[in-house]
Amino acid sequence: MVLQFFKYQGTGNDFVVIDNRLELFPKNDTKLIAKLCDRKFGVGADGLILLEDDAESDFRMVYFNADGGESSMCGNGGRCLVAFANYLGVIDKETTFNAIDGLHYATIEDDIVNLKMLNVSEIREKLMYVFLDTGSPHHVQLVENLKDLNVKSEGEKLRYGLYGESGSNINFVRQSDKDSFDVRTYERGVEDETLSCGTGVTAVALAMHKQGKTASNRVSINTQGGVLTVEFLQQNGGYTDIFLKGPAKQVYKGEIEC
Repeated sequence: MVLQFFKYQGTGNDFVVIDNRLELFPKNDTKLIAKLCDRKFGVGADGLILLEDDAESDFRMVYFNADGGESSMCGNGGRCLVAFANYLGVIDKETTFNAIDGLHYATIEDDIVNLKMLNVSEIREKLMYVFLDTGSPHHVQLVENLKDLNVKSEGEKLRYGLYGESGSNINFVRQSDKDSFDVRTYERGVEDETLSCGTGVTAVALAMHKQGKTASNRVSINTQGGVLTVEFLQQNGGYTDIFLKGPAKQVYKGEIEC
């Protein structure tokens, strides 16, 4: 089988993206998905995303981690898929699409995609960290020496040691300005640090607001791969109207024999 694919990245979080509206891609072939995401034997990516037809929205997003398993919501992946749908002519400047966690609204202007995330009603504040689900589970922890931190090693300890086999994404954070934070993220499924994580960035912004580190409802997050912005409203102890905004770009397209 010769497979046409596209490569997209959102602040360095990169994805193999495939138009699967004809439903020809073997979604149960986890070995194939893992091979395509392999950076030495395949295309190389943090995950693989399928664009499919959907009965109640413009399209459906099906997301797989780099290990081949279908995963929870991916914010940067969602933004990249919106850019891909725009490239294909499936949408114009705005869309509503379906993902594993439900319907998402988004807009696109040039390479900038603004994606509405699901509401967050519960944030668990612990002594050393905060835990919340922004479409995927996230551990958010302030650290002093973020630059020199071994994110893979420390993230792996928490991912398995604190959260067990199902795990959680782990975000290490440093406040860089009044309404700005630096973050480095260990992603489950990738099992390593990624240059950016959309649901992680969203989790960091909400967690820092919840803890009183910022009073603004517009927070700038600096990832290893670039800057993302999170806007939100706080209501009844939870958060609504959450938008994740930043660039999403096509890197290249090609074919690979599977």
